[in-house]
Amino acid sequence: MAIILGIESSCDETSASICIDGEIKSNIIAGQAIHANYGGVVPELASRAHQQNIIPTVDQAILQAKITKNDVDAVAFTRGPGLLGSLLVGTSFAKSFALARRIPLIEVNHMQAHILAHFIDKPKPSFPFLCLTVSGGHTQIVLVKDYFDMELIGQTLDDAAGEAFDKTAKILNLPYPGGPLIDKYAQQGNADAFKLPEPQIPGLNFSFSGLKTAILYMVQGYLKDNPNFLDENLADICASVQKRIVSILLNKLKKAAKETGVKDIAIAGGVSANSGLRNSLLEMGAKYKWNVHIPQFEYCTDNAAMIAIAGYHKFLREDFVTQHIAPMARMTVES
Repeated sequence: MAIILGIESSCDETSASICIDGEIKSNIIAGQAIHANYGGVVPELASRAHQQNIIPTVDQAILQAKITKNDVDAVAFTRGPGLLGSLLVGTSFAKSFALARRIPLIEVNHMQAHILAHFIDKPKPSFPFLCLTVSGGHTQIVLVKDYFDMELIGQTLDDAAGEAFDKTAKILNLPYPGGPLIDKYAQQGNADAFKLPEPQIPGLNFSFSGLKTAILYMVQGYLKDNPNFLDENLADICASVQKRIVSILLNKLKKAAKETGVKDIAIAGGVSANSGLRNSLLEMGAKYKWNVHIPQFEYCTDNAAMIAIAGYHKFLREDFVTQHIAPMARMTVES
């Protein structure tokens, strides 16, 4: 039996999870509401909140899994990428826990973990598969050949899709975090109400900076003639923006599937919780006879279950690190 404690602290969620022989027994997430006052994550405030949350979060994960800390066989933690101050809290706790218990320490790449979240529940994808990883900081298409053999075949050249959602929310005067609110209003609107451009980027790469600018200019133009434009058209704007972002993502994913011949298709990352993206991917999958894999909502955003499952597969390989390990703010999915 292998019992893994997973620790996630890359941004503004403190999370702990227990994985027993590849099965997630608990996944506790502590959020940080304070950032809503600033319209985005404040790194210093995030690291302080992690310090307050880490011990009670781990305690709750252990309690929910019905084990004791003495039962843990190894500690897996997010090494990066992420906010350095936040990563330091999780890394330091994991190192201390492992040292005190004299158990192995396992580093986990946050981006790889998002992809490996697909191995928490059945049905699990078969290798090789394509994964569209979409979040506030990343937009990537990854060819996954094995658990830790991943090739980045497409990525954003500027802004991430999640950032496009969040910046649009700011333009629309929606509170932080705005991405889920756009999804909510979009379900009530007409997605064809406003026409927005689709960037013509060669290959499998993405670009969202031009779309953000187009949204800003469109809103500013209408506001000149109608000060109540946002209030009167909020749902339609959100629906139109969401439709365009989703089409950009899925058109590239369709191209990647055609070029590689891969039929197992997955999505991961915070934006994979978006209902428009999930529904459109299912429709596209049915059309092209793909085997589509979409994680549960709780495994889309940052969480320790994905760290624990990644740690479990590294534990099986005895892929451990020493106490000299340090967090890294920047890492690639191929690291």
